[in-house]
Amino acid sequence: MEEIIGYVENIIFRNTDNGYTVLDLVADEELITCTGLFPVIGEGENLRLKGDYTEHPTYGRQFKVASYEVEAPADELSMERYLGSGAIKGIGPKLAARIVKKFGADTFNIIEIEPERLAEVKGISITKAMEISDQIVGAKDIRNAIIFLDKYGLHGNKAIKIFNRFGNEIYNVIKSNPYKLADEISGIGFRTADEIASQVGIKVDSEFRIKGGIQYILGQGAGMGHTYLPIDTLTKMSQDLLGVDADSIDAQIMNLAMDNRIIIKKDSEGVRQVYSKSFYRMEESIAGMLRELDVKYKVDENDLSDTIRRIEMQENIELDDLQKNAVIAAAKRGFFVLTGGPGTGKTTTITTMIKLFEEQGYNIFLGAPTGRAAKRMSEATGYEARTIHRMLEVAGNISDDDDSNTSFARFERNEDNPLECDVIIIDEMSMVDVSLMYSLLKAIAPGTRLILVGDEHQLPSVGPGNVLKDILASDKFTSVTLKKIFRQAQESDIVMNAHKIHQGEHVTLDNKSKDFFFLKRADADTIINVMLTLVRDKMPKYVDAGISEIQVLTPTRKGLIGVERLNTILQQFLNPPSKEKKEWSGDTRIFREGDKVMQIRNDYQLEWEVTGNYNITVEKGVGVFNGDVGIIKDINDWAKTITVEYEEGKRVVYPFANLDELELAYAITIHKSQGSEYPAVVMPIMEGPKMLMNRNILYTAITRAKKCVTMVGDADVFYSMVDNTSQARRYSGLKSRIEEAFIE
Repeated sequence: MEEIIGYVENIIFRNTDNGYTVLDLVADEELITCTGLFPVIGEGENLRLKGDYTEHPTYGRQFKVASYEVEAPADELSMERYLGSGAIKGIGPKLAARIVKKFGADTFNIIEIEPERLAEVKGISITKAMEISDQIVGAKDIRNAIIFLDKYGLHGNKAIKIFNRFGNEIYNVIKSNPYKLADEISGIGFRTADEIASQVGIKVDSEFRIKGGIQYILGQGAGMGHTYLPIDTLTKMSQDLLGVDADSIDAQIMNLAMDNRIIIKKDSEGVRQVYSKSFYRMEESIAGMLRELDVKYKVDENDLSDTIRRIEMQENIELDDLQKNAVIAAAKRGFFVLTGGPGTGKTTTITTMIKLFEEQGYNIFLGAPTGRAAKRMSEATGYEARTIHRMLEVAGNISDDDDSNTSFARFERNEDNPLECDVIIIDEMSMVDVSLMYSLLKAIAPGTRLILVGDEHQLPSVGPGNVLKDILASDKFTSVTLKKIFRQAQESDIVMNAHKIHQGEHVTLDNKSKDFFFLKRADADTIINVMLTLVRDKMPKYVDAGISEIQVLTPTRKGLIGVERLNTILQQFLNPPSKEKKEWSGDTRIFREGDKVMQIRNDYQLEWEVTGNYNITVEKGVGVFNGDVGIIKDINDWAKTITVEYEEGKRVVYPFANLDELELAYAITIHKSQGSEYPAVVMPIMEGPKMLMNRNILYTAITRAKKCVTMVGDADVFYSMVDNTSQARRYSGLKSRIEEAFIE
């Protein structure tokens, strides 16, 4: 390992999230390009670097830095160069020269110990002198803190966030209660804090540790879709995590409740339910806001019936009785829910509602949880639909937690800046979680109609809560469930078999259909070979779609036909290595230009832009969401970025440091496919975990296909999925909060 000493001439590139920097260093009058992690150094600073020279294929000789130290300027030239580099606000080269000329070798001692003496230099007031001192001392403090935090695995932007929150108090926080980091710094979770605690000798049964562990388990529950956990479940999971007795955990649950950090409620059977405060308040607020929206409007029944008949004639449609009831209910109520399976006429009903409200001069907003669902809604109704996030004008995130993988968005539209419309219709409501529903309702002004549309038999939302099912189960609001399968839909075996599967019927697997096939194969490798042939060679021609539009869906992440193995194989055959395609490889993954990838968590900070002719930006915004699928367009080794293009031409640039937000998407889990529709779906069927191999999963997968669904595998497993009605229990309390709101 070599050592070089010099000063920073120029910072070429810096990733603010992890501190990765490319800079030019002047050492012995030689300009050397250096790369490494430098979170807070600036131009003009003197550095002692340790590392090795490497040869980059594009950029030539570079010095790869393993470690570094900041050297205090040792001579007057170094002092003048640093002060005049622009690193210190308010000092340029000329003023820097005057300061060093006045104080010479004592310049930095004067600045740190007797800063008021800087006012002796022409052009510096007492106020400016103190500001200069604060900047230099502050830079020294943050540098020392970052070096200290680095020992505990806290690097880059995380270390800077910690220092900005705690300042020089950070040394005491780390040594006495590192769990404060998990409580107060977004992106730092319990496991990180617990690792630090073990290093500094905090006891296993520390009050801080037990409280942090309890909140971590509640966060883990949220990651599994729960808004609360039964107290016995919480205690058992906390014991397994912390290795302490149940009495100690129960005592700290009570202390957290007394501190108003968690909420404890009893259900109708007396079981205590433990909520994180945020989810309880969300469910409570949703219940109250829905009740306030649910006003009854006076309408002339005869006029309404005449209008519906006129719309039927204009649109050349004929509504059945349930559809008419739904349109009438939407006109009468401030809040209404429409449900139904595929082919039951939800879109026709929505379109009729839109026509009715248009005749009354109402301004109507259409929305859906995902970009794909919004696009489907637009195509089906002929009216513009947007994602809920876009409708609410997402502006970043207000919190996130590495441990629970949950985050809450910040929106421009809220109770102080509500949506300016008369009617809001939201489709694919089974996908909407409790936090998004809460944000939507906050942005709806009193007197606005809200209509929710969905299929309650689809899988629940990826995020916490069970919003649609809980609203229906409360039986407090007007709803209509469409049941008739219309003639056009009856021509599709996808639709007809989906309904049969939902009812528990064993459909015939004779491959006489035009859009529903089952290819019986025995072992995993044969199944995968058949799927490859289908995706690459057969299906694109059959459904007139590109290879990237054919979607492989599977119930599991792990195993012989899980997402992880399938993606590795599918990538190799559908987008093989090529000299024309750049690659990024890290951990166990490879990303290649042309790969199909998916965003796997909500990121409200990621910026996107759409460009037009001559690469001119025509639209930009923020926010990329869990389940969004795109294609890798560019991999830039120099800038260390990957550019992904999503639907509607939205391009997002990911630093290499953020690639944990992406995964290959040639195959995705059925959970991740919610709200999407594909020209063709290919699905492997083999034995797997019982809780994933159930009717609900199968129903959701089949209804994602528009033109063709093909399953490959074991028919006995297929029928066992039809028979298996077991589902993982999801703990949510919105139904109870709605019932309480009506009692009040």
